[in-house]
Amino acid sequence: MKSEKVKIKVDDEYVSAVVSTPDTLNANSKTGMIFAHGAGNDMNHPLLVSVSEGLAEQGFITLRFNFPYKEKGIKRPDPQGKLIQTWLCAYDFLKTEYTYNIHTVIAVGKSMGGRVASQMVAEGLMDVDRLIFLGYPLHAPGKKDKLKDAHLYHIKVPVLFFAGTRDSLCNLRRLNSVLDKLTCKWDLEIVDGGDHSFKLLKSDPRTEEDVQIQVFSKCLDWLKTD
Repeated sequence: MKSEKVKIKVDDEYVSAVVSTPDTLNANSKTGMIFAHGAGNDMNHPLLVSVSEGLAEQGFITLRFNFPYKEKGIKRPDPQGKLIQTWLCAYDFLKTEYTYNIHTVIAVGKSMGGRVASQMVAEGLMDVDRLIFLGYPLHAPGKKDKLKDAHLYHIKVPVLFFAGTRDSLCNLRRLNSVLDKLTCKWDLEIVDGGDHSFKLLKSDPRTEEDVQIQVFSKCLDWLKTD
């Protein structure tokens, strides 16, 4: 597997991105996977790096990118329109500007990155074949009765949710009530003891790497399903 740093143009500026590719192409290499980070981190979050590189080793072409505010070192996320535009630019880069013949695109998002992708897919702004949510922000902390779920019911492509049992932004009971009403095919992988970023308590015998392996393994198995 090899990784290449690239720049993606977003309007009149550029954002950093990393494309990871396998040493030898196989049947998976017609599938491109785009990874978007959450509000408080960037494309170098350990989970995004581990999963994207692990899938590249299995033959997939993966791209992880920064949103403009992170590129500039700003803490406050970009406006929704800019987030959408950046997603679209990353999508177009992988589909049309890169050297591999990508037939299938899968959007992968950590928290905010996944929320934006899901809204785009629900509104028909981005054509992907599957969605993967690495911790979905279903509600604000302490406000689990005010769900941000309306657009999810318009998604038609298969969706894989990852959720930690200690996630303050995604109460599992409320998430299950949403899943029961989805019209698309869906799957749920629970990270026992994980918070919104799947971080474990210090008393947990498992390591960060153990969680990364769990997430990677589930993604790989799910990608093999119809």
